[in-house]
Amino acid sequence: MKLDARFVTSAAKFDQCPTWDLREIAMVGRSNVGKSSLINALTGMKGLARTSKTPGRTQSLNFFTIADDLALVDLPGYGYAKIPADDAQRIARLMRDYLTRRANLALLVLVIDIRRGPQREELTLAEIVRTRQRQMVIAATKADKLGRSQRAVALRRFAPLRAPVVQCSARDGEGLEVLRRGIVEFAREAPRPPL
Repeated sequence: MKLDARFVTSAAKFDQCPTWDLREIAMVGRSNVGKSSLINALTGMKGLARTSKTPGRTQSLNFFTIADDLALVDLPGYGYAKIPADDAQRIARLMRDYLTRRANLALLVLVIDIRRGPQREELTLAEIVRTRQRQMVIAATKADKLGRSQRAVALRRFAPLRAPVVQCSARDGEGLEVLRRGIVEFAREAPRPPL
């Protein structure tokens, strides 16, 4: 399975989000978790989401179509302090507005470094999604960095999120096909939003 992604637009403000009836798969994670690399690996398009050695580069909502009825939304990273306070507040407000108000949101893919596990911010995001009765999948990235016994220990920390966890690696491709199929199936279970 391949996700044929095409960039559509960026939104620096909530009211700049596109008006369409597509179900949206939103991807969110800490600034250094490898979210952009994962998006590029899932779509097979190396430069689709910009990767950078400097965390915090994504500062707007980036919208991509991936099928006739689905869109992928790359949300800004969080947890990175080296941006101006005004920018950090604007980005936090944009993410909150998207996650709490966007009717098109069908599925949240919460990207978490398997070595770090979920922190307070991830638990908060999971609660927002549950409150809105939306689906959520956890992409446990950088799985190639841990051995089997280390993974078993690490994965126990994901239990409070109460969501399916897919161990994956953008580097060696582990789990990518499972994640692709899972996010498309989960998203298509959601009702199509009105125009």
